[in-house]
Amino acid sequence: MPNASKPRKAALALESGQVFIGASFGAEGERAGEVVFNTSMTGYQEILSDPSYKGQIVLMTQPHIGNVGVNPEDRESGKVYCEGFVVRESSPVSSSWRAAGDLPGYLRAAGIPGISGIDTRFLTKHLRDSGALRGVISTTDLDPKSLTEKARRSPEMSGRDLAKEVTSKKSYEWTDPEWRWGGDSKSARPDPEFHVAVMDFGVKENILRSLSSRRCRVSVVPAQTSPQEVLALRPDGVLLSNGPGDPAAVTYAVAAIRGLIRPDPSSGAQIPIFGICLGHQLLALALGGKTHKLKFGHHGANHPVKNLASGKVEITTQNHGFCVDIDSLSGKDVEMTHLNLNDRSLEGLRHRTLPLFSVQYHPESSAGPRDSRYLFDDFLELMRRYKESRAAAKPHRPESVAP
Repeated sequence: MPNASKPRKAALALESGQVFIGASFGAEGERAGEVVFNTSMTGYQEILSDPSYKGQIVLMTQPHIGNVGVNPEDRESGKVYCEGFVVRESSPVSSSWRAAGDLPGYLRAAGIPGISGIDTRFLTKHLRDSGALRGVISTTDLDPKSLTEKARRSPEMSGRDLAKEVTSKKSYEWTDPEWRWGGDSKSARPDPEFHVAVMDFGVKENILRSLSSRRCRVSVVPAQTSPQEVLALRPDGVLLSNGPGDPAAVTYAVAAIRGLIRPDPSSGAQIPIFGICLGHQLLALALGGKTHKLKFGHHGANHPVKNLASGKVEITTQNHGFCVDIDSLSGKDVEMTHLNLNDRSLEGLRHRTLPLFSVQYHPESSAGPRDSRYLFDDFLELMRRYKESRAAAKPHRPESVAP
């Protein structure tokens, strides 16, 4: 009698010629992408639904994945954006009171192939030595030679503008706050104090929740929105979101950000701008800097970053394959604010005279530590000052005097 529970086979081939045969635990099919490893111990649902992983096949270094299932609250967008998912062992049981489904079913519903049962430790070490590699994951073609050739023909990440593929098609208002355990996260809240325009290059929903929870009215606009359209919303600040791909390829966004770096006509004040991840890189490019590709990128929820002003070390959530070259900003009135302690790369910058700042990592976490949430409060303080300067610049209207 045949074994009906025998898993289907899946294969992962790299452009380097390495081929791995394992078990399929997601959707049937074939997808290509840049293979990267993520060192997070949990948070796989947030990773899968993060638009920044568009164009990438994600390998989890934590060997046991899927334990807590999936649920509606932990998603970071309305779909799964990565091209494939690689784990050592996929948990057959979802053991959490919050679970509304399991990981294999989540991948199948999204049409994303997954492969388990391979040596993820060896694969991670191979990627560390070789750098991020193009790969193909397939359940329909298990021929090593064929898959390796497909991997070599797949597009490279450098030069790819993926922000245009993940951005919202039209503007919208966001109102949901962060999810709170043991309470109603959507209960009535005070009226917003600030208005933030979020330029969506692939924004994570927890960035929007973090702003909404801080009494911000949040207007999300597509990546190709002009600076005139952004300023027409009369925001108190602009947030440049995370996103996938090569920042140097998103030339329209760089031009738009340059258009936002100008004084308000009525008050002479500069509108505050806060960049996160891809938004950080785009702000640096708009200020005249350069970016370069990292060997294997930073992907995980355990990266140590030093705040150079306070001297404190933050454990951060990260997901990026490109980095800003701080030397390229020399002489442009920009300074480094945060340093990666693993490879000494730039993790944050600010303008010395204008309210412009950005970080390479994710202060909204989700999943990961909350060490860097203070950056949203710093943004609020800049918006408060901007509002005050605009209010002070309004012409005084004397009360009418009876004759």
